[in-house]
Amino acid sequence: MKKAVILICLLACSMGSEAQEKISLKNLDLSKVWQEYGTVITEDDTIKLHAPSVAKIRLDGEAERFQTQVGIFSTDIGNDDASLLVQPLVDGTKLLFRKEGEGKRFLGLTGTDGNIGEGSVEVILKADGKEIYSSGVIRQGDAPKQIDVSLKDIRMLEMVVDPTADGASGDQVLLVSPVIGYQGKMPEMVDVQSVGEGPRQSETVIARLEQQIGKLPVWESRLSDRTPFDWLLTPEKSEAGIYRSPDGKSLVIANGMVARTFRIFPNLATTHLTNRMTGESMIRAVSGEGFLQIDGKKWSIGGLAGQPERAYLKEEWIDKMTTIPESFLVEDFEIRSVGETLPWARNRWALNKKSATGKELVFTLRGDKELKDVVVKLCFAVYDEIPVIRKRMEVENQSSVPLNIDAFKLEYLAFAEPESPGDGNPDLFRLPNIHIESDYACKGTFTERETDITEKWVMDPEYTSQRNYPMETRCILDVSPEMGPDQLLQAGETFCTFNVYEMPFDSDDRERKGLFTRRFYRAVAPWLTENPIFMHLTSSDPETVRRAVDQCAETGYEMIILSFGSGANAEDISEANIAKFKGLVEYARSKGIEMGCYSLLASRWISEEVDVINPKTGKRGGMRFGSSPCLCSDWGYEYFSKIRTFFEKTGMTCFEHDGSYPGDVCASTLHTHHKGLQDSQWNQFHKITELYHWMREKGIYLNVPDFYFLNGSTKTSIGYRETNWSLPRDRQLIHTRQLNYDCTWERIPSSLWSFVPLVEYHGGGAAATLEPLSEHLFEYKMLMVQNYGAGIQACYRGPRLYDTPETKAVVTDIIRWYKKYRNILNSDIIHLRKPDAQDWDGIMHVNPQGKEKGFALFFNPTDEVITRKIDLPLYYTGLTETARIREQEGSSVEYRLGRDYSVQVEVTIPANGYTWYVIE
Repeated sequence: MKKAVILICLLACSMGSEAQEKISLKNLDLSKVWQEYGTVITEDDTIKLHAPSVAKIRLDGEAERFQTQVGIFSTDIGNDDASLLVQPLVDGTKLLFRKEGEGKRFLGLTGTDGNIGEGSVEVILKADGKEIYSSGVIRQGDAPKQIDVSLKDIRMLEMVVDPTADGASGDQVLLVSPVIGYQGKMPEMVDVQSVGEGPRQSETVIARLEQQIGKLPVWESRLSDRTPFDWLLTPEKSEAGIYRSPDGKSLVIANGMVARTFRIFPNLATTHLTNRMTGESMIRAVSGEGFLQIDGKKWSIGGLAGQPERAYLKEEWIDKMTTIPESFLVEDFEIRSVGETLPWARNRWALNKKSATGKELVFTLRGDKELKDVVVKLCFAVYDEIPVIRKRMEVENQSSVPLNIDAFKLEYLAFAEPESPGDGNPDLFRLPNIHIESDYACKGTFTERETDITEKWVMDPEYTSQRNYPMETRCILDVSPEMGPDQLLQAGETFCTFNVYEMPFDSDDRERKGLFTRRFYRAVAPWLTENPIFMHLTSSDPETVRRAVDQCAETGYEMIILSFGSGANAEDISEANIAKFKGLVEYARSKGIEMGCYSLLASRWISEEVDVINPKTGKRGGMRFGSSPCLCSDWGYEYFSKIRTFFEKTGMTCFEHDGSYPGDVCASTLHTHHKGLQDSQWNQFHKITELYHWMREKGIYLNVPDFYFLNGSTKTSIGYRETNWSLPRDRQLIHTRQLNYDCTWERIPSSLWSFVPLVEYHGGGAAATLEPLSEHLFEYKMLMVQNYGAGIQACYRGPRLYDTPETKAVVTDIIRWYKKYRNILNSDIIHLRKPDAQDWDGIMHVNPQGKEKGFALFFNPTDEVITRKIDLPLYYTGLTETARIREQEGSSVEYRLGRDYSVQVEVTIPANGYTWYVIE
């Protein structure tokens, strides 16, 4: 008799004599139920299962009873029903669905005669592996059987729904009002592990894979071999490649710093993620390449099972491992060059105008059983010159019926934990030393860490030998959306996930780790190295705009942004408004100046019909910025159409998009361009990034105060509080340097904007502002030196850049200085001493590939001249023996580097002033 199990796991602690709460099984995550045919269906308080099926629920030992009625569902589906969608299976049986809206609903399984059988099953309950209930054979037409069993002190309950000898056709079981009584922690459905045998590769597939693998060069590096160079200094030494293992069973994607090994027989699975810089494998156990939930049913993407110990991995274990049931099976692969992630116009200065290069390995996997016409493409890219591997997934529906992509996990890797204390708060445990970042990020904030919505470090329940007593070590990397995507995939269509980038570190040093991430952004998002010199103009009055254009041209500025409050409205696409701003853009262009404008999207209350609906209240409000319009309402689509039309017709080349999509979900079922809650985040995100991708291709510079770097934005806020620009001017000087120092560890300076309030911003009056500029020339000059010297553009917000010839001369001199040293001032920052208003502070730019290898900038916040002996760490300049160093435009002095690649320089800094040194 075929066995199938609905597993209900109950991990016991302690429990009172009476259950205080009850929960219906339909309120648990039924996607974690394993079911061989179709998916679990719920109606009212009834659950419909098709035998064989398997599930698990964790109760932590606080359950009292499980109660339900069970019977066989009777169906009267006829072969002549025109509404049926039929999915043939290889054994001659067929899955039947009925079209509902744009999706479909599972109805049942036919026998080989084309009809659905009458059905007969057996239901078995097991407590901690011991049988505690058996229904005997239940046939269609039998009266429902009552189940009422005690769960007291049970760690695991298994309910077995078993097809009998007449086969599975018609074996649809109804659980009526299935409830668990419990105290304390609520029951939790958990994933069912392997049930039965997994799919097998055909001889044809094996032969094709072996032939393709045989054409690749052999990977001859040992796991413990370490990178013999520092890629931060000589990245050109690292070249990406695709290799085969000596035994021909695995493929390796690698460059000089990182490698990932894939076993492809008997199925695809990552067996090593190697940090070649340290000579260590970061993976302790083999799993799958992620998961897909399609039409309510979960499928493994490749994967191998059967590892006897999950604390470490032995090569001989891999040969004995087996495929995972209900998994996609690898059948082919191809190799291609890494292409440009986004089209980029490259129409202005940038420190890096190259696209990242490398190799991409694309695996083709095919579904099993009812998903035999669904193909998954797993795309792994390894880059030249940076220790980064990129992964994404594509799902092709080659069947004749629609599919719904309910959810997916793009990555599910069992990492070796850096620590696993016996007890304590697992949120405080150290995580693996690797940077994980996807291009699906949105939370209305300024750093990757705050905006990440895909990276999760979760527990591994199978890792029973871990040192942590409660087994709560977070050592599985789970990369997946917070919800959804809930995307309908019609026949012939392809669904694409986001990209995830994985970059191991070779050190815990903060500066070095920061250099890794900064180089990552420069390589994979090179548009971030654009850094036009712009002002924020507070008026769109034509006369004021033309005067500002003239001042920009005369002083060396390159761009004007019509700021908030200027009167520029990009949502107004009337002929008169378009004509006004097109004329101003053309005037600016005639003087070599670009022009752009500001628009607010979030933080707006539009209407009850338009705004995002809070799923907790069923009303608008209470979201990230109080209220925001839903981007997938008709209003949202019209907004984006207006913005695009405005830019196309005016010719503007900069867009400052404030309050961009902050990741709000929307529970409305009435908005035209999303179905409901589960697809609302995915659809809104892709609507806004559609605009950003278009702007990147057209060369429109994008200031976005949210972290959309990998989707085309070029600058975000450095992270200030607006009210700080209402402080007295002398305080703003220190605050600015602290911002520049604190906020450039992980982000490159050209990707950040700061602020300079030429006119009043958030209050503060005359003491906080720089107008009249000539009366506050010292502060004006210092703020420009501090920002341009750090490679950071600030929003110089006001009606003009200068008001007297003396002011004009200062602005012109500083811009000339910045442009002369533009390359080195936009290069990596080494943090020397944080501003504290007590003593000197400073930063140093480094670029081992540049003409100037370094540029050090020192400030004195005191009222007296100070002289200090300062150690300059020159390792990241690439210099090894000597360095020529000059103060400003003076003569160079040769210094010999110490054993730690540093030199000591005696520096004199004027009172409340600055000085700078060039290293060559």
